[in-house]
Order: sequence, then C-alpha cells, then structure tokens
Amino acid sequence: MNRYVAKLPMLTGVSAGLLMFADPALATQTHGQPEGLYVHQMAHIFFLISMGSLDFWLRQRNLTEQRGWKYIQFSAVLFILWNIDAAAVHFLDEHLDILGITKIDLWHIKIENSQRHDSITILYYLMKLDHLLCVPAMFFLYFGLKTILKTTDNAAGDKAQS
Repeated sequence: MNRYVAKLPMLTGVSAGLLMFADPALATQTHGQPEGLYVHQMAHIFFLISMGSLDFWLRQRNLTEQRGWKYIQFSAVLFILWNIDAAAVHFLDEHLDILGITKIDLWHIKIENSQRHDSITILYYLMKLDHLLCVPAMFFLYFGLKTILKTTDNAAGDKAQS
C-alpha cells in the first residue's frame, strides 16, 4: 500500500481538528492610524503597478499565446482588480465617514449608511467580498506556473532522448 494512502486517515483527522478550532479570517484588514494604513495602501499600489507591468510585459513579448503564460496573465489582471477593490475598501473604512459597520455576531454585520443611499451600502458589501478576486488569481498563478514547469520538463525530456 502506498505510504501516503496509509497516512490519509490521520491527515483527515488533523485537518478536521484544525478547522473546528479555527478563528474567523477577516477578508479586509484595518490598520492603526495613520502609518499602518498608509504603508498598507502604498503596498496595494506597488502590487497593482507590478501586476500591470507584468501584464504589459507578457503582451509585449507575445507570451500570452502559450497556455501557462495566459494563466499568469489572468492572474495578474485579477490581482490588479483585487488591489483596486481592497484599496477602495480600506479608503471607505478608514478615511470616509459614510459607513458605520457593527459586528452583530460571527456571521452577521450591520452596515449603516449616513448618506441614506442603499447603492453605497450594497457596493461596500460587494467590495468586501474581495476574496472572490484574490483566490482565483492565486489559482491562475499556480496553474500557470505548473503548466510552464510541465512544458519545460517535457522539453528537457525530449532533448535528453535525442
């Protein structure tokens, strides 16, 4: 029997135990005023510019015709959108005094809007779902790197056989 299959019940039990005692992971962090927020916002801008540069570089070199690089391009675009979204949420949370957020319990929050515009409340709620951009971006990056590695290994194997 494969040694990994023999360890599967133990790994499943450990994983289930860790999930049972997990703390909530908040999708958007708040930071102490003002230095923490400024540095964090600058990091979002730097990451956004880096992903924009990567996307531009991939297009300039026509690498997006290859499947692995296309996945990495999708990842870069999703990371750009994620950074815009996360920076905007930080701005709404920390700088504008439009919304009041109250945590009711583990699964519920109350969003109060001083402007009385439901569209701002709905937009803020949707923007707080930034993991819907970040997680697919990480998957595209993973699959892009995996595809490039597989292609490189296959090419190296073909050269070795020659």
